[in-house]
Amino acid sequence: MTPVTPHAGTFETWATILTVALTAIAGDVLTAGAMRRIGDLDDIRAHSGILGAIKAVIGSKMFLLGVLSMALSFFSLLFTLSKVDVSLAAPASASLTFIGNAAAAKIFLHENVDRRRWLAALFVCAGVILLSK
Repeated sequence: MTPVTPHAGTFETWATILTVALTAIAGDVLTAGAMRRIGDLDDIRAHSGILGAIKAVIGSKMFLLGVLSMALSFFSLLFTLSKVDVSLAAPASASLTFIGNAAAAKIFLHENVDRRRWLAALFVCAGVILLSK
């Protein structure tokens, strides 16, 4: 039988959840930005073949940083789940990622994030607050 790990304190709980969210946001934004820079993969494939499309993606440092960030997010989630109840960690990290992606898309990708999405983000914040009590 494996020993049960003690639960994390409040600071460690939210620090690990925030780490999961921040690395996921970085991964999403970097990957989306890279794909916008690379362009339409169908056009690249039509011109250079499938290997050309793969080379275009793999050759992008921004894309590789995005994948690294996603991997860090995954391993941060594993660490978090070893310390924090999944009933808090999963919804809180997903919710914070949703909110962070909206803000990062507006700031870094210059996307039009409409009022409806910001309102949804506020409701998500309220849900996270309710979960933490």
